[in-house]
Amino acid sequence: MDIYGFYKGEIFNAYEYLGVHYTKKGNVFRTYAPNASAVSLIGDFSEWNDLPMERVQDGRFFEIVCPEAKEGMRYKYRIYDRKGEFIDHCDPYGYSMEIRPGTCSVIRRIDDFKFHDSKWLSQRTDCKDKPMNIYEVHLGSWRRIPEDKRSKDDENGWYNYSEIADKLIEHVKEYGYNFIELMPISEHPCDESWGYQITGFYAPTSRYGTPKQLMEFVDKCHRKGIGVIVDFVPVHFAVDHYALTEYDGTKLYEYPDNDAGYNEWGSRNFIHSKGEVRTFIQSCADYWLTMYHFDGIRMDAIRNMIYWQGNEHRGENRWAIDFLKSMNKGLKSRHSSAIISAEDSSSYPKVTAPVEYGGLGFDYKWCLGWMHDSLEYMQTSPIYRNNNYHKMTFAMLYFYNEKFILPLSHDEVVHGKATITQKMHGDYNEKFPQARTFYMFMMIHPGKKLNFMGSEIGQLREWDEKREQDWDMLKYPIHDSFSNYIKALNRIYLKYNALHYDFAPDNFTWADCNSPDRCVYSIRRKSPDGDILSVMNFSDWYQSDYSLNIGENIKLELLLDSDNQKYSGRTPDGKTDFIYNGDTLKMNIPPYSGRIFFLKKISAE
Repeated sequence: MDIYGFYKGEIFNAYEYLGVHYTKKGNVFRTYAPNASAVSLIGDFSEWNDLPMERVQDGRFFEIVCPEAKEGMRYKYRIYDRKGEFIDHCDPYGYSMEIRPGTCSVIRRIDDFKFHDSKWLSQRTDCKDKPMNIYEVHLGSWRRIPEDKRSKDDENGWYNYSEIADKLIEHVKEYGYNFIELMPISEHPCDESWGYQITGFYAPTSRYGTPKQLMEFVDKCHRKGIGVIVDFVPVHFAVDHYALTEYDGTKLYEYPDNDAGYNEWGSRNFIHSKGEVRTFIQSCADYWLTMYHFDGIRMDAIRNMIYWQGNEHRGENRWAIDFLKSMNKGLKSRHSSAIISAEDSSSYPKVTAPVEYGGLGFDYKWCLGWMHDSLEYMQTSPIYRNNNYHKMTFAMLYFYNEKFILPLSHDEVVHGKATITQKMHGDYNEKFPQARTFYMFMMIHPGKKLNFMGSEIGQLREWDEKREQDWDMLKYPIHDSFSNYIKALNRIYLKYNALHYDFAPDNFTWADCNSPDRCVYSIRRKSPDGDILSVMNFSDWYQSDYSLNIGENIKLELLLDSDNQKYSGRTPDGKTDFIYNGDTLKMNIPPYSGRIFFLKKISAE
């Protein structure tokens, strides 16, 4: 490894040198602990007695070759500070860890796994002009092994990565998603953190099996035409002292002062001005893309890197901003077709502009403004929606400033916020027709799509990481029909090109965004292959004699009516009330309903 580049923060593959690696002489262990007085290797192979490590390179790295250390054995580094006191740490670059509450690293060889996805990788793109319909998943609570089929010592019922891949792929294919986004899978001690408080950045959590089983997960997805994005945390790390905290007896990865060193989540902030910290984080991002063939990385809490502690009034963190630019540029140069997205709640400009044009270099940014405005609108009583009409149109005033993903993520279905379907105003029977039309609005609106698991069945219980989704709700007709509606809606999104060119200014137009008294909106998405038109009524009354001028010589086909009886609506199949007279589309629209039409220009003879 280029040591100078390591200190400059220019290395993207430090994991090939640091950590534990197989050699013919035995496994070689290396760690970076510049302020340690001494470092020893301890593990199953030494009966947890010290095996002193030698200083190598510039004396700040420690190394040992251990023939007795074998695959699957546990280990730690015993790091002595300048006073001669020690703390046992897991390996910062370790490829695996034992299941909580254990805290040891585990020897795993991962460089000999054989992928079978070369065709997928050769055709992969960043989807700027292709559909991206993301299904966000927490693996431990999507599905669990039924209690009567678990072993006696299995209290959690987690499927391993490879097992759950078969079930998850079938599900996302059936429902019309083409990407899976995994919530953080790096090792973490506390289930309730959902993986955002990390102790093993390079170690896939052992809750769901081994690193190679995760590789099988990705490989299986690719062979079935499903992309996989992984949630990544470049801002902070867990406070546990067996991990990165005060790793070599000093604050090596974190800020020296507590004001900048701790954040609102109670975890330690990375100090992004240090080259070795930059190398650690960006090498980790590259590791997931290179070694596991993930198709993208979603970076968490980017606002907290742009501004000190995420607070705009504290000013920009120029070191962290510079790091984001250099990391993203480096990742895109190494993985041009990979997708790098930012969960960023700020209005900082050019988040998705290329670095060479003054941007941060992300491919996409979550459109949290769209999410907040539209959900607030749906929670408002219909009698007041006319006064809040432009909450649903406001996002298009700034949409072309960035390249957006429309997210209805895990954050919106926990901590008393209610699930998406629950958020709809009114009683149980009113929620479902509104939810159907709301999801239609999401699919027709420009921007790539992301939905959290459970939304597709109208989940009504807030997400709990300790329980699987309420799949038994599908035995109730309204949930079953809702799930069938989501399948139909998603398939329309995947099929029609007009819905894929999100960032071409001539692709989108409001066919109607001036009907506040009616609470009706109409969106038209254009393409040479034909246009998609959607008309949506968010009022609780029947809109009669509604008309739109759509042009002459149009062949019109109804693709989806959210009020159809097969989706638990009121309109019999084939009875949708609309007329096209060669220029104007006229219709009567039931309450809380929407329609999608395909428009094809007929060539004049």
